[in-house]
Amino acid sequence: MKKILFAAFCLFATATQAGVSIEHWTTPSGARVYFVASRALPMLDVQIDFAAGSAFLASGETRLAGLACLSNDLLDSGAAGLDEEQIAARLAESGARLSGSCGQDRAGLSLRTLSSQAERDAALGLMHAILATPTYPNDALEREKARRVSAIQEAETRPDGIVAKRFSEAIYPGHPYGVNATVDSVGRIARDDLVAFWRGHYGARRAAVTIIGDVSRAEAENIASRLTDGLPDAPAEDPLPAVALSERKTLKIPHPAAQSHIYIGLPLIKRGDPDFFALLVGNYVLGGGGFVSRLMKEVREKRGYAYSVYSTFSPLRSLGPFQIGLQTKRAQAGEALQVVETTLTQFLKQGPTDNELRNAKKHLIDSQALGLDSNAKILGIVSIIGFYGLPLSWIADYPRRIAAVTAAEVRQAFNRHVKPEHLVTVIVAGD
Repeated sequence: MKKILFAAFCLFATATQAGVSIEHWTTPSGARVYFVASRALPMLDVQIDFAAGSAFLASGETRLAGLACLSNDLLDSGAAGLDEEQIAARLAESGARLSGSCGQDRAGLSLRTLSSQAERDAALGLMHAILATPTYPNDALEREKARRVSAIQEAETRPDGIVAKRFSEAIYPGHPYGVNATVDSVGRIARDDLVAFWRGHYGARRAAVTIIGDVSRAEAENIASRLTDGLPDAPAEDPLPAVALSERKTLKIPHPAAQSHIYIGLPLIKRGDPDFFALLVGNYVLGGGGFVSRLMKEVREKRGYAYSVYSTFSPLRSLGPFQIGLQTKRAQAGEALQVVETTLTQFLKQGPTDNELRNAKKHLIDSQALGLDSNAKILGIVSIIGFYGLPLSWIADYPRRIAAVTAAEVRQAFNRHVKPEHLVTVIVAGD
């Protein structure tokens, strides 16, 4: 199944569009539903997300790291007496497109189909069969395991793969967010493990259904009930453990690459944190604004230490990561790192200038229309609102919340969350 990763932290990059009205209800089976009617095109987009991401692997099952996403990726390898080729053929016949996704918090399926009755019913019937009766054939499992083992082995030779893995492990010691699949853990996964994970996590009470398109409210209610009836009787979502911040440290991993790969950061905020908008505006100024950001000006333009340097943050169910990243010649990694740290320290102390604040807010508000110019994009936003329980007015509130952010609020929010004493630095290929 082709993987389309959710850009969860990119929710803030989108916003209002006239006529976007989210309706919400709960199905008799316990699934939460979020619906936006869109009559402009005869299309239907449906996404169903479960609390079944990699972080929900039970604490005693870390030896099977990789199981959650493997379970999702193989949903369409067989169902209801059909093999994967027959499933693909059925989708092609109806003109539908089905894709899976798996992240740290959520995993699920999304479907795009014509909204006409015959095509819609065929596509939705197949989607339900895949969710409710996956067969997980052994031949598909072994093929996918081999592919993943190969990908892991390759990533462990590349500095970009190494730095990403070691960074997540370092900022999330002992937490599910810091657990990565390994050759050994993938090799241990058996078909019974896939079935057990599906039964324990793909239930209606753990589901958020998002429906966007050319259907009525009554039709949307029928679709949601149809998709969530007959799913496993999985328990309601179990809470994730709290994140414990690591002590400040620097890890240097040897590698023969000519370029040093550097990550700096720490766990930052959860979804729904009231400091989100101040952090969003501030991050644009610090390193999220491309060539107009402070880090880019200080590290690249003034000193030529890196082609690209950035900062980003990704709210999750528990504290999601804040990260500064760059690549630089290994001989000058120390100097580049010092500039990054000085720039961050100054930003924490001073916050944005009036001009930086004004430009950041203008950009974030002006760029909103691009985030809602298709049903697929609306689906992505509303699915995040639904899964994380954000206010239904989040989209409409976005420009007002951004416009209201002050420089003092940016500085205060960064100082509340970006604690220098907990910053972790990982350098791959540093001297």
